[in-house]
Amino acid sequence: MHVFSSSLATVAALTLACASSLVTSDAHAWGKTGHRITGKIAEAYLTDEARAAIQALLGPESLAEASTYADEMRSNPSTFWQETAGPFHYVTLQQPHHYHAEDEPPQGDAMSALSDFTATLQNPDATREEKQLALRFIVHIIGDLHQPLHVGSAALNDRGGNDVKVVFFGEQSNLHRVWDSGLVDHQQLSYSEFSDWLQRKISTPQAQSWATPDPYAWINESSKLRDEVYPATDEPYLSWDYVYNYTPIMKQRLQQGGVRIAAYLNHVFAENQG
Repeated sequence: MHVFSSSLATVAALTLACASSLVTSDAHAWGKTGHRITGKIAEAYLTDEARAAIQALLGPESLAEASTYADEMRSNPSTFWQETAGPFHYVTLQQPHHYHAEDEPPQGDAMSALSDFTATLQNPDATREEKQLALRFIVHIIGDLHQPLHVGSAALNDRGGNDVKVVFFGEQSNLHRVWDSGLVDHQQLSYSEFSDWLQRKISTPQAQSWATPDPYAWINESSKLRDEVYPATDEPYLSWDYVYNYTPIMKQRLQQGGVRIAAYLNHVFAENQG
């Protein structure tokens, strides 16, 4: 498998470094429920080889449980969690819809982290603990990249919608939070209920067409959707109309995120077997 190189250009202008922090560390894509949904769906599409490799690393821990680890550790006082891992949850694009080498900031982002963690997972000299962290983060990152506002825009300069203040069903919020958890939690379903409902509706042709392990394709999709989900500037009050219009997109991104987690891990562990 081609490991998406973390050696992409790391020397960037100060303006790029600033733009790359559009999504701050308070952004938790999909929230716990959404991430667990993608992890649960992924388990249905794993190959036997990938399933065995994952079990060897995580034991009884499911991908649904593993999917939230990268958020749950944010308050860990270690240097890695406090100074390094924050940017690993998002990317910021200088161009409208495609990730390019110059988009990677010096501190890294979701793409560089995905590359590095994949290399760790494939490294025979990495420790089991290192591979566990890598696997948990990979599951989380793939989920993140399917949330449209985790593919930020330097041109918009709104921290992935965090600066877009809205009122969601009467409560003060922002657009990023609406997509992280508002639309998902509005369904009032547990992650297991929601993932079961969504998985049942994924047809075999859909699963086959979605099963690309290429993160550039996921980013392209999310960036185009990102441009569609902004409400009119004079309509900050979001309720039933917004839910009606965008819940289908939210559901499909969760479905696709789950299928792509499996596709990526199947690809990684198939090469390991080789």
